[in-house]
Amino acid sequence: MREKWLEWAVRLQSIAQCGLTYSKDKYDIERFQQIRDLAADIMHDYTDIPLDRVKDLFCMEKGYQTPKVDVRGAIIEDGGILLVREQIDGKWSLPGGWAEVDLSLGENVVKEVREESGLDVEASRLLAVLDAGRRNPVPAPFGIYKIIVECISLGGSFRPNIETLECGFFKQDRLPELSQGRTTEEQIAVCFRAAGNAGFVPVFD
Repeated sequence: MREKWLEWAVRLQSIAQCGLTYSKDKYDIERFQQIRDLAADIMHDYTDIPLDRVKDLFCMEKGYQTPKVDVRGAIIEDGGILLVREQIDGKWSLPGGWAEVDLSLGENVVKEVREESGLDVEASRLLAVLDAGRRNPVPAPFGIYKIIVECISLGGSFRPNIETLECGFFKQDRLPELSQGRTTEEQIAVCFRAAGNAGFVPVFD
């Protein structure tokens, strides 16, 4: 269940950004900037994110605000799912990251899996489009759509990189500690439900 304070902060930020984008009156612009600052203060007070970092996250957004897109690849082999261990917190997640604007969904997933795990894969089908604010317990200062795509491994092996420390396959009942802002047990369960099920219907919301 999404915390009310987070819902208010994200909503205030969205209203402020829209106002700053379309307002012409200097007094309205000043008021919307105050609303954005208030949203940043709320986020800072309820999290351990430094205030200057929160303001950077808010102020880098321009134009009408829409959710950011986080793509994740699901590769299941021999009853285990591929996870990578994140450099940033030492915990595990499905390989993936922010989508790039010049690549399709499939191309983004293939790129992220290769960069983080060293595996070459083929993106085969959509498994889920989820609102991270409702599905992931770690708060974020903006909306995120998390898209999970089933992939087929074509080969390869782990290569040292700046994002992950290692990778491995894990059984559903023997998962390592997950990086909850990136991947949850619920999302991994969706991947296992889809595995080998040709009639699986993608999950959304």
